[in-house]
Amino acid sequence: MYLREEALPSPFCPGCGNGETTNAFLRAVRDLGHEDLSEFAFVSGIGCGAWIPSPHFKADTLHTTHGRAIAFATGLKLANPELKVVVISGDGDLAAIGGNHLIHAARRNIDMTVICSNNYIYGMTGGQVSSTTFTGDRTSTSPYGNPERPFDLARLVVAAGANYVARWTTAHPIQASRAMKTALEKKGFSFVEMVSQCPTAYGRRTKSGDGVDMIQWFKKFPVRKKGDPVDQKIPTRDGVDLGIFADRDEISFIDSMKATYEGLED
Repeated sequence: MYLREEALPSPFCPGCGNGETTNAFLRAVRDLGHEDLSEFAFVSGIGCGAWIPSPHFKADTLHTTHGRAIAFATGLKLANPELKVVVISGDGDLAAIGGNHLIHAARRNIDMTVICSNNYIYGMTGGQVSSTTFTGDRTSTSPYGNPERPFDLARLVVAAGANYVARWTTAHPIQASRAMKTALEKKGFSFVEMVSQCPTAYGRRTKSGDGVDMIQWFKKFPVRKKGDPVDQKIPTRDGVDLGIFADRDEISFIDSMKATYEGLED
């Protein structure tokens, strides 16, 4: 109903979390009553997470250049506002190479849903350090430990102006699917960060174990309560807080454009 059988089995490594991300998203689509994906257009960039919609989804998909998925999706939404535009890609594609597009799409509050499969590393290209890699992590480009601080993607997107922001992990599939369902229904820019295990590139290099070990690690992450504490800590391996970070109804970019240009054709 939703998947191209000819694309199966998937190309993902054993233990990869992209299967759980796919499952959570398609469950959200089903719960919203969509019998197929004909109302959607999916956009992805380069990287393992970008392979979730393309080639797997039985839908219109646009597999774009590295870091430019949100830019392509913006043009697609403006050209056809009736489409449900969804971007699915990884942390390297969306937050590092495409980070500026992410910030400005959230600032504009443009009508799209972005699902970020965050495995804390560049998995497809050799295990390089990314903008979300924890301080001290050893990767192929930080053999002595990462000296940089990571982005807190959820709070970054909240601060930029998105209407809906949530973060869950592959160890929290029900909560993640509910968040994706809300994101798909929300007008304006919605962002769901899905923390995902990468035993091949991240697990081996950081000695985090296999896929099961990493899921057990994710289960220990704290779930935030309502309200935003004053003291916000930089994400570390000791724990990344999960939950809903923003749920508001500010005017979307499409509605703002309509209001701005209404009547000018006369």
